[in-house]
Amino acid sequence: MSEPISASAIKDLRERSGAGVMECKRALEEAGGSVEKALVVLREQGFAKAEKRSDRDTSQGMVDCYIHGGGRIGAIVEVNCETDFVGRTEDFKALAHDLAMQVAATNPRFLAVEDLPAGEAGDPKELCLLEQPFIKNPSLSIRDLVNATVSKTGEVVRIRRFARFELGGD
Repeated sequence: MSEPISASAIKDLRERSGAGVMECKRALEEAGGSVEKALVVLREQGFAKAEKRSDRDTSQGMVDCYIHGGGRIGAIVEVNCETDFVGRTEDFKALAHDLAMQVAATNPRFLAVEDLPAGEAGDPKELCLLEQPFIKNPSLSIRDLVNATVSKTGEVVRIRRFARFELGGD
């Protein structure tokens, strides 16, 4: 019989993932008590949940912007979800702002690999927003970040569109 999962491990995992108590406990049990492995389990579960919900309508959400470099670079993103309730949550607002910051910092040209034109040269991790490492935590991709919000909110979350502006740029 394995050792019981400690309350402090569950608390730590909850703080780091935003997942519910029982989800954290199950993930820790599956990961043999390792918080790091449990984070991977939760990410995979979040991805599975996102796939199951992918056909739902996302007509709510928000537009957020980020201005950097003394007003020389700016980005704007539209992030959609299923309900206005989720669109007003702090987690959703933080996601939208982080995405705008990511676009300003990395200048992606496409949303996903599926959007790449045939014969497009370049690394999808640089060209495609969803494939990029998150600037605040490079161990996560933007896709992982979105899926974590899906897990927390229980709703489909989509990046609909984004744009980046640079003073004197194209």
